[in-house]
Amino acid sequence: MTIVASGPPVSASAAVTDKGVGPHLRAWRERRRISQLELALRADSSARHISFIETGRSRPSEEMVLRLAEHLDVPVRERNALLLAAGYAPRFPETPLNDPALDGLRDGMERLIQGYEPYPALVVDAGYTVVAANRGIAMLLEGVPEKLMTPAPNAMRLTLHPEGLAPRIRNLREWRGHLLAQMERDIALQRSDRLRALYEEVSAYPVPADAPGDAPEEPVPYFALPMRIEHEGRILSFVSSISTFNTPMDVTVAELAIETFLPADAATTKYLHTLLG
Repeated sequence: MTIVASGPPVSASAAVTDKGVGPHLRAWRERRRISQLELALRADSSARHISFIETGRSRPSEEMVLRLAEHLDVPVRERNALLLAAGYAPRFPETPLNDPALDGLRDGMERLIQGYEPYPALVVDAGYTVVAANRGIAMLLEGVPEKLMTPAPNAMRLTLHPEGLAPRIRNLREWRGHLLAQMERDIALQRSDRLRALYEEVSAYPVPADAPGDAPEEPVPYFALPMRIEHEGRILSFVSSISTFNTPMDVTVAELAIETFLPADAATTKYLHTLLG
């Protein structure tokens, strides 16, 4: 199961304003809970210079904007926005995922998630649109209506929609809380209108009063919060792991995430190997 999706940019935040780059850098510093002095030490500068930049008394060089953004762990898309606010051209391209220049990347991701089979794995963009998935994910999505799969499936919508996986998730309330908290963290980081709209949509999905509880029938010493989901009368347990690319130089690549689902118990492992092995 492979999908290559290209949608609108996830974020247009930190747009160019009359205030310049200073307020944006200060907002990122405060979000990271770093003092001007600490940032200055990290960036080989001075607290006085950082203060002058934030108040607009000093215009930072392009190199300084990028250096501060790196030490503040600013997302790649937002680094472009900071450069624009400072009066410089964006540094990082945003290559469409279906561009031939990313053929190697797409092939590598395909090989990676296929090699993870029979366990589920998928690739999503910053808006949780699924861009690639393996047979393990296709197995979990069996029975999901086509309207949730087109034009581009969204991982959060597929999981939490009343006609999606939600009715089969045996610890729905707990898993839903985990996903919504994850989205809240991403919104705080990206400040994306599209992501905020998605959050408002999925958080408004009704949760039945008799939704499955959080506790398994038989206590299991899970090492992380599992997703416990029913498939053909069996309860499968998974814990998820999310990977991103190291030091990306392209906005599209920076916003991709590979999520893998590891069986949380021996019964799930055996079942997947029997079914898909």
